[in-house]
Amino acid sequence: MNEGIDFKKIFQDAKKHLLIEIEYGKLTVAEKVSILLSRIILILVMIVACSFVLYFVSSSLVAVLADVTGHVWLGNLIVAGIHLFLLLLVYAFRKQLIIDPATRFITKLFFNPND
Repeated sequence: MNEGIDFKKIFQDAKKHLLIEIEYGKLTVAEKVSILLSRIILILVMIVACSFVLYFVSSSLVAVLADVTGHVWLGNLIVAGIHLFLLLLVYAFRKQLIIDPATRFITKLFFNPND
């Protein structure tokens, strides 16, 4: 009755298919993790570059404010206040500025069905 069905071949083919699917999954995860890590590295490089720019702009602003106010300490205090205000703004809008975009990126990266 089952003379024409070769169960051993079917099992071997299923095993090969499963191994290919596992290998494909590994490659997909490796690709997605490398994209994620490259994005993190890019963001870190941008943060460092922006820190240098912020430092020099702040130094220039301190010099200008020191000339205007006549006191270097007052220029430093005003610039520190500006930085504190900007920091509070970023903290207040952290969900819209940081958390939501990061969540969308990771979700799209790992769960996009169009791959």
